[in-house]
Amino acid sequence: MQVRLVLIGLVAGFFSALFGVGGGVVIVPLLLLFCSWEARSATATSLAAIGITAASGVVAYAIHGDVRVEYAALVGLPAAVSVAGATALQQRLRTRTVELLFAGFILAVAVWLFVK
Repeated sequence: MQVRLVLIGLVAGFFSALFGVGGGVVIVPLLLLFCSWEARSATATSLAAIGITAASGVVAYAIHGDVRVEYAALVGLPAAVSVAGATALQQRLRTRTVELLFAGFILAVAVWLFVK
């Protein structure tokens, strides 16, 4: 299990730095697929890992002058506030419902990227 988690972390870090994704988009599906985790545990673990991944990414991009702190705050602070509501909602939904909503979100993003 620990080797799988380390490999998932490496994949998530790579995609996080390359595309700005890694948390929910990469870690959650990999935990579901390769570790047979329940969606809520995968989501919670992903959120915990995002903080570590994000800190590393911020430092790496800041070295290149690409971090706009004011914009990050305008996106990040409201996102941090909405986490509480979304977590409460997720706790009320069936696991399968959460999985289907997540799949729909990923599919919608994929379609948008292909047609834009």
